[in-house]
Amino acid sequence: MPSRVKVNETQIKIYSERKWLYAANATESKLLLEVNVHGRRGICSAAAILDRLTEKHDLSESEFLVNEGGDLIALARYELSGHLDYNNRNHIETQFQRVTMRIDRFHLYWRGSQSSARRWLRRFRYY
Repeated sequence: MPSRVKVNETQIKIYSERKWLYAANATESKLLLEVNVHGRRGICSAAAILDRLTEKHDLSESEFLVNEGGDLIALARYELSGHLDYNNRNHIETQFQRVTMRIDRFHLYWRGSQSSARRWLRRFRYY
């Protein structure tokens, strides 16, 4: 169980559509715990990644580091503790850059669908 988890998002393009890539990583081990793509940014998208995280990992004792107030609301829904943190972003930003680079190279395999992108991202997270 990681003691600190960073949750962040970035905007990506799948063909001409703008989507939001959400990711969570353990700050100590730098392990990518979860990644997913959503059609819009907000509390519901942040809650969706937290839902997947809590299904897979026991994070009841973890501290979450987020970068916006909406993420704090999503944390409260799951009774998870966290606070705003703009400093511990380097590793997750590096992962976002890697994913974005691969999107540019491999978007032809996605067939333009959000579900295809999600499958690819799950494989990327596993890798």
